[in-house]
Amino acid sequence: MDKILSLTRRCVEDYNMIAPGDRIAVGVSGGKDSLMLLMALARLREFYPVPFTVEAFTLDMGHADGVEPLDFSPIAALCRELDVPYTILNSEIQHIIFDLRKEKNPCSMCAKMRRGALHAALQERGISKIALGHHYDDAVETFFMSLIFEGRLSCFQPVTFLDRTGITQVRPLLYCGENLIRNTARRLELPVVENRCPADGNTKRQEIKELIYELQGRYPGLKARAFGAMQRLPLPEWGPAEHRRRPLPEELEE
Repeated sequence: MDKILSLTRRCVEDYNMIAPGDRIAVGVSGGKDSLMLLMALARLREFYPVPFTVEAFTLDMGHADGVEPLDFSPIAALCRELDVPYTILNSEIQHIIFDLRKEKNPCSMCAKMRRGALHAALQERGISKIALGHHYDDAVETFFMSLIFEGRLSCFQPVTFLDRTGITQVRPLLYCGENLIRNTARRLELPVVENRCPADGNTKRQEIKELIYELQGRYPGLKARAFGAMQRLPLPEWGPAEHRRRPLPEELEE
């Protein structure tokens, strides 16, 4: 957890993610990444020199026919332990996508509907910043997806201002590798809620994840070099503050 906190703080400072007095919403899906983000920001809040508060939000996707509803009560208990306000937002997104529309490629529409519902809820509450659980491996996978499927060099940004809603998205876990997050979540016994999406494991992202895993085995350090290239080019908004120290390849790969 100390390493998670160190890398999270460095990422936050490199990209100026937190301003004094920020109310930061954490989108908590129940997966290991969002739970680790919640834990990291709740801990960082205790000693970070810039004061900020943290609130957790879970968008309940509803459930498609034949899929059991999810139980978020363990996450509510964790939020009470961390002294973080917690809100569950109800929706029927999964039912709409899989039962009514019967989408064959549901991920894009699902993402848009989730963002819309979550951002609307934040606007109602006067919250203008949300932290998302994307990590180092997510960034590398997105970079390769854009290159292979779209023919362009692109990735989501560490900090994104959405002018239509006035909401700023930040991704504080970008220096944390998936293995580090997975192992730390297991050691801390975080209450992971398993994904029951009917499309889970059958997506383009999963194809790229498997491809990168194979290439990383043949060319060690591939992911770190790709991540470094995004910062050195840099991709739009990916150049970190020059006075900060970027993570070393061996730190990212652990």
